[in-house]
Amino acid sequence: MEIPLRAHLIGWLQSDTALVTMLNAITQEAPSRTALPWLAIATSASIDWSTKTEAGHEIRIALELHLRGDRPGDGAAVTAAVQARIASLPRIADTFRIVTLQFLRSRAEQRANNTGAMLLEYRFRTIAA
Repeated sequence: MEIPLRAHLIGWLQSDTALVTMLNAITQEAPSRTALPWLAIATSASIDWSTKTEAGHEIRIALELHLRGDRPGDGAAVTAAVQARIASLPRIADTFRIVTLQFLRSRAEQRANNTGAMLLEYRFRTIAA
């Protein structure tokens, strides 16, 4: 369920016209030649979350938002837009349903040349459809 969830999440983020205008790319992997800002899945991992009668996974996905700006609040609007869009992710997909979606943590990092990154980590508990 991990790979289908990743595709479901990225597709949902890419379908938001406001978010697409804020970012140069929304991808499953870090783009090799894209100007900042962009959003990509940094990593994901899953463990068994099955019940006696249904197959399930707990999947953690960390998204990394790369930005330009030298002030701590420069990425606040785009970060809020990403978080709001993830919160509204449809819970039903072709091969699974999302039972719970939970924001776990974020980490902000200022980098060289007026760039920065924001890591957003989420937990999804899913059951096979």
